[in-house]
Amino acid sequence: MPLRLDIKRKLTARSDRVKCVDLHPTEPWMLASLYNGNVHIWNHETQTLVKSFEVCELPVRAAVFVPRKNWTVTGSDDMQVRVFNYNTLERLHSFEAHSDYVRCIVVHPAQSYILTSSDDMLIKLWNWDKSWLCQQVFEGHTHYVMQIVINPKDNNTFASASLDRTVKVWQLGSAAPNFTLEGHEKGVNCVDYYHGGDKPYLVSGADDHSVKIWDYQNKTCVQTLDGHTQNITAVSFHTELPLVITGSEDGTVRLWHSATYRLESSLNYGLERVWTIACLKGSNNIALGYDEGSIMVKIGREEPAISMDVNGEKIVWARHSEMQQVNLKSAIPEGAEVKDGERLQVVPKDMGPCDIYPQSVAHNPNGRFVVVCGDGEYIIYTAMALRNKSFGSAQEFVWAQDSSDYATREGTSTVRLYRQFKERKSFKPEFGAEGIFGGHLLGVRTVSGLSLYDWESLDLVRRIEIQARSLYWSESGHLLAIVTDESYYILKYDVSAVSNPAPDQVTTDGIENALELLDEVKENVRTAVWVGDCFIYTNSVGRINYYVGGEIVTVAHLDTTLYLLGYVARQNLLYLCDKHHNIVCYTLLLSVLEYQTAVMRRDFETADRVLPTIPAQHRSRVAHFLEKQGLKKEALAVSLDPDHKFDLAVNLSDLDMAISLAEECGGSRNKWLSVATLAMNLARLSEAKDALTKAENHAGLLLLSTAAPQLGTDTDDRSKWHSGINTLFVDRLLHQDIPACLDILIQSDRIPEAALMARTYMPSEVPRMVALWKAKCGDKAGQSLADPAQYPNLFPGYEDALKAETYLAQLKLRGPLKARDYPNITPNHERRPIEEMKAAEAEGTFVYLPNNAQLQTNLSQTTSQPVFSKGGNVTTGKEVNSSSHHTESIISKHERVLYPDDSELELELENMNLEDIDPNDLNDEDILTD
Repeated sequence: MPLRLDIKRKLTARSDRVKCVDLHPTEPWMLASLYNGNVHIWNHETQTLVKSFEVCELPVRAAVFVPRKNWTVTGSDDMQVRVFNYNTLERLHSFEAHSDYVRCIVVHPAQSYILTSSDDMLIKLWNWDKSWLCQQVFEGHTHYVMQIVINPKDNNTFASASLDRTVKVWQLGSAAPNFTLEGHEKGVNCVDYYHGGDKPYLVSGADDHSVKIWDYQNKTCVQTLDGHTQNITAVSFHTELPLVITGSEDGTVRLWHSATYRLESSLNYGLERVWTIACLKGSNNIALGYDEGSIMVKIGREEPAISMDVNGEKIVWARHSEMQQVNLKSAIPEGAEVKDGERLQVVPKDMGPCDIYPQSVAHNPNGRFVVVCGDGEYIIYTAMALRNKSFGSAQEFVWAQDSSDYATREGTSTVRLYRQFKERKSFKPEFGAEGIFGGHLLGVRTVSGLSLYDWESLDLVRRIEIQARSLYWSESGHLLAIVTDESYYILKYDVSAVSNPAPDQVTTDGIENALELLDEVKENVRTAVWVGDCFIYTNSVGRINYYVGGEIVTVAHLDTTLYLLGYVARQNLLYLCDKHHNIVCYTLLLSVLEYQTAVMRRDFETADRVLPTIPAQHRSRVAHFLEKQGLKKEALAVSLDPDHKFDLAVNLSDLDMAISLAEECGGSRNKWLSVATLAMNLARLSEAKDALTKAENHAGLLLLSTAAPQLGTDTDDRSKWHSGINTLFVDRLLHQDIPACLDILIQSDRIPEAALMARTYMPSEVPRMVALWKAKCGDKAGQSLADPAQYPNLFPGYEDALKAETYLAQLKLRGPLKARDYPNITPNHERRPIEEMKAAEAEGTFVYLPNNAQLQTNLSQTTSQPVFSKGGNVTTGKEVNSSSHHTESIISKHERVLYPDDSELELELENMNLEDIDPNDLNDEDILTD
């Protein structure tokens, strides 16, 4: 399996010639020192220049980060070494380090040292804790010392490359070199150490256009890499991948396999000559410096080569070429509590080196074997002891779902099937094979889409026009998730349709009803596993989700990229890891998953059996799931959260429960408003009034009052006047209860407004209001207030206003209008009451009797209903306010006048039984006017 060198350019920074680059280990920064004397710091995530400062007017050939000190240290052609704080850009120190150009600076990983090399053929060791004292000078090269590098496996040794055509290895504390490597025909420009495994290797590049790999223990050249057409200016062993990276003045960067030495890739970004390369330990990022700027690329995938067995007991991973194993039983003792997202303290056990560089590791379904793939080969080991069981060449390797069968892909045409480590058969798919997938069916990705084959017979089951990136089969094999770059599809696999296909279902694309599409979800899946019928996955935006029956539930939000390893049912734990093999867990109850699966299958018998095993703290999650499924009654029975139960009760229109839960939850205003809305929807107006009162929603009470006057606002509840007086006033005004409106104004000590209102709507009450006003103002101010009863000359038209008041009261006694009459009624704002009164008086249909006090008294004692006359019989009708203080006269439309001293009427009023009279028996001719 060749290296998967997915190469993505993350930053392109145009600038003057770049002589040195470096990467910060914790910040997303790339440092570039320029030939023009400046230093730039770029943020490769935001593509922005975050720092820039001038060092000198001459080229800066060396610049490095010192993260533990927040420093940037530079070396330039003026022989100076300068130290800057990269946060404040303040220059902290400078000194003359050499007598010629400073070519290279390296920082000791543990000590307070830096090493510098120069065109003066010297290497110097500086100690910043001792005021930048030069502790040692290394002499031995006979030409410019172009580069130095510290051995990552032994920090006391370092190597140097010189134009004297040699590479020398030195020991701190020793003035003479340990040994010299000779072999290049021209000057050596660059050198680097191998980081991985036990190989004692160095790589060097020279002006002879060649790259050499050295064994520094045997002091021999083990390989020469040829291919560049100009001087080699930069070389590097990648810290994570098995790569040698070389840069040349021919403008190309070449990637070589560090084990096979084959050329894997060549990069040419058109920025002229390459001058420098920098890699960062623990990262796949590579910084490149050119004549016309700098570039940062990300090489390879960050997903680690790691696998967990089916029992959840062992994890096997590859660290470089070394295989390691972790025992999860010892990492999590029985009964121990694990916090979600907390890193597990695991102790990996070395299993030994692998003969190939592992790019993927995968257990077979029963966990007995593990396959390691890479370098175009695969090796099957026993999972416990890493004993070789089989091997071979392959571009890809996949396991079958429930056996030791497996398949390999060679090139883009041939797929081979194996059983018990022996080849069983091979075939060439009709449209080629660009990728293969394991599981219950053998999946083959072709140029036209995805083809699924039966493992045993290799018959085509179904061909789908979709470009799949990965396939995930449920353990039972009846569900399949197909993941693409932008979404995933959930399909149901019908085994019976495949075993006994109907003739009309078999086509050239397989069996049409073999797979049924259940759902499509627009989400980018990184890694996934099936647990029962739940599809658990991590996505590109850092969430752990699971899909069950059309619903997506979020388990956790992640701060960093994690990869799913598997689920251990007995522990209710979901295992994940990051690219550095750090293992973390998240709790995911199997009982919750089983319950949700049963609900989606509408197997409520199983669901009811599982429900008691779900802890109380997880019932809310289950209830929300049921609610999303439309099972609100079941959710109400399951939920233990009063707020959630209240919402469900409202949605189910269960008013009695909603009222009970609102009181249980403390009766917040919003809850009572919800109760009031539900009550009005159910036409239970009494409960609506109670809820609105508890919510102190006066506007709602006003609305309710206009619809049902008997349930309206309570003007006798003085305690609510302060907060709702305006609402109470408007309520009484809309019901034309002018005496009540005056009473509200009087009781709220707004006497002037009461007087003005009486003058407008009830002039008979003006004298009483003026008297109250005078009492409020006192003697001196009260003398300026005139009473119309005492000074009629000051109130022109007052007598007409009294008549109009009486006239309107008589009209009101006629009772409510019929609906059919409303289109013909003049709107109130267009009426002229005084003119109407005068017209009625002229027609003889209205007679004003100002002193009809006896009739007023009798009416008040008899009923609060209006009075009608039919042949001398008195009946009841619409309400008249008994609290009115003005006199009322009742005159029939037959011009029969009932006088106050009419003993017959008085007797009738005293002896009548209002309950025996049916208002429906009356007509317009029977209505008496007041």
